[in-house]
Amino acid sequence: MEELQELVLHRVQGGEAEAAATKLELTVDEIIEEYVGSFGFSQMVQVFLVSLAWIFDSQNTLVTIFSDAQPSWSCKGGGSWCAKGGLSESKSVCGLPSGTWEWIGGNSSSTIAEWGLVCDHKFVAGLPASLFFLGSLMGSAFYGRLADSYLGRKNTVLLSCLLTSVTTFATSLSPNVWIYALLRFSNGFARSGIGICCLVLSTEAVGRKWRGQVGQYGFFFFTAGFLSLPLIAYPTRTSWRNIYKIISLLPLIYSLLILPFVSESPRWLMIMGRTKEAFDVLNKLARLNGKILPKNLTISNPSSTKFSDQNATKSKSLWSARWATRRMILVMIAGLGVGFVYYGIQLNVENLNFNLYYTVALNAMMEIPAVFIGSVLLSFTDRRVLLSMSAYIAGVSCIVCIFFSGKKKDGGEGKNEFRGSWPQLTIEGIGFMAASTAFDLLYIYCVELFPTNVRNFAVSLLRQSLMLGASMAPLLVVLGRLSTSLSFLIFGGFAIFSGLLTIWLPETRNAPLYETLEQQEEEEKLCSMSSSGLELGKQ
Repeated sequence: MEELQELVLHRVQGGEAEAAATKLELTVDEIIEEYVGSFGFSQMVQVFLVSLAWIFDSQNTLVTIFSDAQPSWSCKGGGSWCAKGGLSESKSVCGLPSGTWEWIGGNSSSTIAEWGLVCDHKFVAGLPASLFFLGSLMGSAFYGRLADSYLGRKNTVLLSCLLTSVTTFATSLSPNVWIYALLRFSNGFARSGIGICCLVLSTEAVGRKWRGQVGQYGFFFFTAGFLSLPLIAYPTRTSWRNIYKIISLLPLIYSLLILPFVSESPRWLMIMGRTKEAFDVLNKLARLNGKILPKNLTISNPSSTKFSDQNATKSKSLWSARWATRRMILVMIAGLGVGFVYYGIQLNVENLNFNLYYTVALNAMMEIPAVFIGSVLLSFTDRRVLLSMSAYIAGVSCIVCIFFSGKKKDGGEGKNEFRGSWPQLTIEGIGFMAASTAFDLLYIYCVELFPTNVRNFAVSLLRQSLMLGASMAPLLVVLGRLSTSLSFLIFGGFAIFSGLLTIWLPETRNAPLYETLEQQEEEEKLCSMSSSGLELGKQ
């Protein structure tokens, strides 16, 4: 009996030793798909906590719709005695004697009212918003490199949120328009790390079939931030400085109370050689999903297993591969047009001559169906087709808006020259919804087009092109105060051109997320050869 027990014990121990000796080596993508789960409870919590930061990104980007709006005015003491030929609201203040009129809501209701940015100074009014987007352009490159090579995704979000809070509060203390413009530039630089890192951090923790939907979830929170602006701006409509003070608190609270519960990207940790930390993150995600990782499981690092020089792989530049360079240039040119149209339509709402709070809320609500429709279509539609169709619809809608411009008031000139047109507002809403879909899709598409070791940098370059387009939009909005039709025509042309560029980009639906440039080039060549072989076989 004792001999039998010893024999059984020996076999059990031998089996355990044999299992321990046999390592199960898988990539992060395979571990998530097979053992952690494509999108379980842990990833849902991770995506939710990360996506909350999009709220501040939206608020700081679009706050100038209210803070830099041109308010209504009236003759001092009421009435229209200071306007010679009719109602004061239909006239420009440029021809009126100084001291005969006043801004409704007071001089502190907006930056235009406080610093007199009208008439000869009207183009100065668009300078702070343009500099904000230029700051975002420069910050995108800085944060993209920082997140890929040094701090990682989570710590970069933390740094960006803290700097956003500081610069937003400092903006509320601006003594003149030039300091205000400089602080808007610094605020744009500070907040540019939020969006790119949150998108990448969310998508790198889920399975391939959920990447598109998860990428879209972040834009729900961007919409929530956009929708919150009228709710913040209306109670503070007599002081533009209070708007900035309120929105400066939110990123600070998020950094201190919520961000500590977010996990770093296991893909980035693995690429940086921090395999144990990457395994700990995957183990934590699996445990919260009610699963256990095998004890003999190890993470395969393509940069060390398939290619001999790991350090060379890490420092490999996106521009060193011709295929990646070609893709990046096409994505950036498309981003220039999409960013110009997406932000331009939002900032252009004041030229529709409807109640500003109402039109902003309407545009914000149009983003909700845009995100929902985009999420549904992403599950079964090719990225390239969906992106191009969204851009075409946005472009055609903008051009059609020209034919539904409001009628001119009798004897009027200036800001309130045209009555609002409901058909134009409806078509503008449809165009904005399509532009929003194209904007969101372009981010997700970019994430899937490039490997982990340059993904954040690629998304930051896309962000730069979007912000460059956005920086031109405020100047066109100022021009739109003189000719609304011209601004819509230019928006439409840019949107259609951006849609055409996607013809030369590859499809990425259901494709794996690669880890290095070399791995992606090799795997895509194999896929291309196998698909060509199948086509020849069919013939």
